[in-house]
Amino acid sequence: MNNNTLNIALTHKEFIRLDRNYEKAAQAASLKYVTDSSTGIVRIRKGTGYIYLLDRKPLRSKRELERIKKLAIPPSWSDVWICTDEAGHIQATGFDLRHRKQYRYHPLWTALRNETKFHRLYEFGKALPTLRLKLEEDLNRKDLCEERVIATVIALMERTYIRVGNDGYEKLYGSYGLTTLKDKHVAIDGSKLEFSFKGKKGIFHKVSLQNKRLAKIVKQCREIPGKELFQYYDANGLRRSIDSGMVNGYIQRVTGFEFTAKDFRTWAGSLHFLRELKSLGEVSSDTESKRNILSALDAVSRKLGNTRTVCRKYYVHPALIKLYEERNLKRYLDELDAIEVTDGQSDLTIDEKVLMKILKALL
Repeated sequence: MNNNTLNIALTHKEFIRLDRNYEKAAQAASLKYVTDSSTGIVRIRKGTGYIYLLDRKPLRSKRELERIKKLAIPPSWSDVWICTDEAGHIQATGFDLRHRKQYRYHPLWTALRNETKFHRLYEFGKALPTLRLKLEEDLNRKDLCEERVIATVIALMERTYIRVGNDGYEKLYGSYGLTTLKDKHVAIDGSKLEFSFKGKKGIFHKVSLQNKRLAKIVKQCREIPGKELFQYYDANGLRRSIDSGMVNGYIQRVTGFEFTAKDFRTWAGSLHFLRELKSLGEVSSDTESKRNILSALDAVSRKLGNTRTVCRKYYVHPALIKLYEERNLKRYLDELDAIEVTDGQSDLTIDEKVLMKILKALL
């Protein structure tokens, strides 16, 4: 792990191909694709510290012990597995106090995946008009079928930034997302929807939305017997509920790409960051620039229900921050006012078109 700087020249299309193939992605970063099912180094507590075993024998290599030390594996992790190869794309795995599997990746792998993720964001923006047209088609269906209810969940996700949710989090932590909401979590008053629930990490959410069509569909869903909010009747008249896998499957079928609900949050994070910087106006010093960046990140964190650090790392394109710091984002922010509405991308909003222009310039 002597050289942790990613230095590869790939085209946009090559980055997108790597997004779907982990083995080739590891090779591109000069790493070895590994899994923790292979033989690894085991961590055993001894006194106030640890010993490390390989094939049941104590590890004595100073170089290897130093590598392990640099991984900074938390003391709270149990069942720790450490890769024997310093070029493994996964360097260590373990389970935290809540029994969730955690990973320590090679820095080159992390750098490559971050780079790939933001190339993926441009493709997501390109696919949005097609997805939105399909959502409109399904939202306008007359029967309360699977497609109409899934389209409703995605439409709500786009407008409210609420996580999609999954059964695991509900069962383990009593936290909810859109697909796991119960009837009791929504209040409907005419065209107004108000969702109140405990989300990830125990954060309480109260989200309001004014939309006549969506309110009508959500009300129809709530009228179906059972606790789950988003339900429908199948072709045999049987009651079914929606889950996150069905939502992701819908997105992937329509776009022809392996996008998931999480891509909506990355898109929303970058878009909202751009909007916030626009509202904060011009800056004349580095101090003002830094202050505005933090203010915009805080606004994104409130929207997404994450910390500022998480938003900066995972949900805001780093190039937006860099461009703003270098005073090179102003010309794009100015276009938020000047851009023509009728430019052939009528299914993207004005600010989305500007974001796409920035992303395209980065490719």
